[in-house]
Amino acid sequence: MAEDKVFKFKGKNLEELQAMSIEDLSKILPSRERRKITRGFSEQEKIFLSNLESGSNKLKTHCRDMIVLPNMVDKKISIYSGREFVEIRIVPEMIGMRFGELVPTRKIATHTTMGSKKTVVRK
Repeated sequence: MAEDKVFKFKGKNLEELQAMSIEDLSKILPSRERRKITRGFSEQEKIFLSNLESGSNKLKTHCRDMIVLPNMVDKKISIYSGREFVEIRIVPEMIGMRFGELVPTRKIATHTTMGSKKTVVRK
């Protein structure tokens, strides 16, 4: 029998996490994220959160330091990589991560054999 994999974050399921206040959520997050929440969000991050709550379909942000919160799950967010906006869909496993961790700023270069003088950049 195959068991359905249920998402758990620190012993809490997604519905419990979404019902929690931000202060209660900060108590179970790692220390770096907890400090960010207790110090407060920046003005740009507050504007982003208000747009998220208003139900906007196209969310774009330059805030790569924003923390993925449970109310962002199943939303499509475009995050600026320094060159372009990359659209990602937030899944429950991303809770507690930063937007900057989800969208890389550099492309990985792979080198061909010696003597061919070519470098291929993967997208």
